[in-house]
Amino acid sequence: MKNWIPLIVLLFVVTSCKTRNASRKKDNPIKTDSTYVTGNGNNPKDANEPVRDKLTFYEHVLVPPKFDQIKINSKVNVETGSFIPTLDATIYIENNKKVWMNLSALLFNVARGIATPEGIKGQDKTSRTYIDSDFDYLNNLLNVNFIDYKSLEKILMGRTFVKITDSQFTLTKNARGFKLVSNTNQKIVTDDKTREYKIVLQYDTNYDLLSVNLRDVLSPDELEISYSNWDELSGIRLPKNVKIIIKGSKSSQILLENTKFDFSRMETPYSVPSSYKKIEIK
Repeated sequence: MKNWIPLIVLLFVVTSCKTRNASRKKDNPIKTDSTYVTGNGNNPKDANEPVRDKLTFYEHVLVPPKFDQIKINSKVNVETGSFIPTLDATIYIENNKKVWMNLSALLFNVARGIATPEGIKGQDKTSRTYIDSDFDYLNNLLNVNFIDYKSLEKILMGRTFVKITDSQFTLTKNARGFKLVSNTNQKIVTDDKTREYKIVLQYDTNYDLLSVNLRDVLSPDELEISYSNWDELSGIRLPKNVKIIIKGSKSSQILLENTKFDFSRMETPYSVPSSYKKIEIK
């Protein structure tokens, strides 16, 4: 199977991504499993403490942003063990309707794709092939079983995309911000598959989502999405940088770097030439 197929589908899952390794000074906090310690190794500076005002937290992290459409220009780097050149991506999100993407390399259009509530489609212009599938294909690529169109939109906008309830998660606050950890394994049942996940979410002090980690307790599969460099544009906070790490039976890493956000409407053409060959998803 061509490399662009997992690439074009996985790109639907993020708005932008670039690893940012800020240098640590001697007295800067260094993260451990549940506490933060000072750089010189002294006693814990700020352990996780219970959050009293849970209502305010959930209002900030669960209420989706209001928007009609957004266009994102990005630089894309994918690490799969095989060489894939840096690509230019145009991602267009029309709220509750579609996610459209166009990929180019050296000014030449190489691939295009679209996701709707009904499923995902993608075409590779270099090999003259295309796919037409439901969200099972995307779930298989990400080693999970719960992604649908609505959760995809939340991921794209940097919002909480997993179901959380106060009774099944513990909310604490630490030096970094807020931490939400599942008390018990979260069982997610789909048509033909049941999986159990240990889920950890980290938020900044201003409620921006920093990272989501989902670990399948019955397999080596693990998905981690981290967001950084948030900014406010037209009243909406958006992450400029995101990293996706997929571990387990399939391992890869996706890095995107946004170069521009635009809230104007645009045309999103998608059609498959009759000469293209369909790739069956198994």
